[in-house]
Amino acid sequence: MFKIAVFNKNDLIKYSAIIIIIIIGILIFTKYLNNIKKLDNEVFAKEKETEQEPKNEGFFDYDFTGCIDTTSTIIGKVNNNKNETKEEHEKNLFEEILKSQIGEIDSYIQNKDSSSIELTDGVEPQQEEKQEEEQEENQELAKTNLPTEVVTQDPIKLNYNTEYGNVKIKNGTSFELNEDIMNPNIIVDNKNILLFHTHTCESYTSSEKFPYEPTGNFRTTDLNFTVARVGDELEKHLKMYGYNVIHDKEYHDYPSYNGSYNSSLKTVEDIVKDSPTDIIFDIHRDAVGSRSDYAPAVRIGDDIAAQIMFVIGTNEGGLWHPNWQQNLKFAIKVQQKAEEMYPGLFKPIMITKYRYNQHTGKYASIIEVGATGNTLEQCNNSMKYFAKVLDEILK
Repeated sequence: MFKIAVFNKNDLIKYSAIIIIIIIGILIFTKYLNNIKKLDNEVFAKEKETEQEPKNEGFFDYDFTGCIDTTSTIIGKVNNNKNETKEEHEKNLFEEILKSQIGEIDSYIQNKDSSSIELTDGVEPQQEEKQEEEQEENQELAKTNLPTEVVTQDPIKLNYNTEYGNVKIKNGTSFELNEDIMNPNIIVDNKNILLFHTHTCESYTSSEKFPYEPTGNFRTTDLNFTVARVGDELEKHLKMYGYNVIHDKEYHDYPSYNGSYNSSLKTVEDIVKDSPTDIIFDIHRDAVGSRSDYAPAVRIGDDIAAQIMFVIGTNEGGLWHPNWQQNLKFAIKVQQKAEEMYPGLFKPIMITKYRYNQHTGKYASIIEVGATGNTLEQCNNSMKYFAKVLDEILK
């Protein structure tokens, strides 16, 4: 025996009306949740100092409350037809509601598709094209045998008290630098290279090519305009020579500048546990007291490049640092080759009594690329030639 449930038309209308009311209730509740979510997002956005990427709108972020107004209008429209039978009235009502909601969904999908097309055809390709142009512009490897001269405007006198061949050194410690300490008789076995930034937010003078609004005294959290961007350039050129490079761009001086070296030490120690390396560069920008316009520069061929300075730490400050002499030998070895290839690319090496986390590698150092008066493109030019020098001594 089969049991057949029979519904009369009045019950069908009643149940259908209940279902519609429930759907409308859900839509109103969805709108309420969206408003709360929108408010939370606005509050969160105000608290963020860096610009956030636009959120991709999902299906449930769409405002469905317009369906309520549409449905009300349809019911009124169908009810105004007094000449139709009850059966025709019910049929027309459901058909109109169904067509309207299908139309709403089609409209939503078309809007989403057109938005996607606009985004793809408008903004992103332009950005990609610009990036491709920049990449093509900088893909050329550094040339050698180019005329080179220091062209620093209003230069600051470079002090040094020690020389080793063609390398000048400013020794700020009480250690006596002898042949045994300075002789760069080293062979680099592990040629993995680690780049990081203790002062990640250090930036340069704004230029037409790299315009930005500083959020501090030559500082910004936008890594497209800081020493992190200089690190990107060095990474790119070293990889073009076939070296394995890890470039960490974590903030270590933001939101707090204090404790930057403790923060960057943890980063480096974590990295070398998984990716052992001997060559470690902490890339900085020099700050020269009241001379915000100081821009140490060298012309290499047609390029203006910011000068670079090695800063080598020691254990004179009392911290354990058994390999500082190895670090110094490596810096001297690099600078010797640089003076042969591009004389003036480097300023005198600075030796200090502080270790600056350089105990983490056999050939670790700070490199200060340019100063506050230099532009980012000048510093990027430096990395092209620095990478070439490194390749000459490592290959």
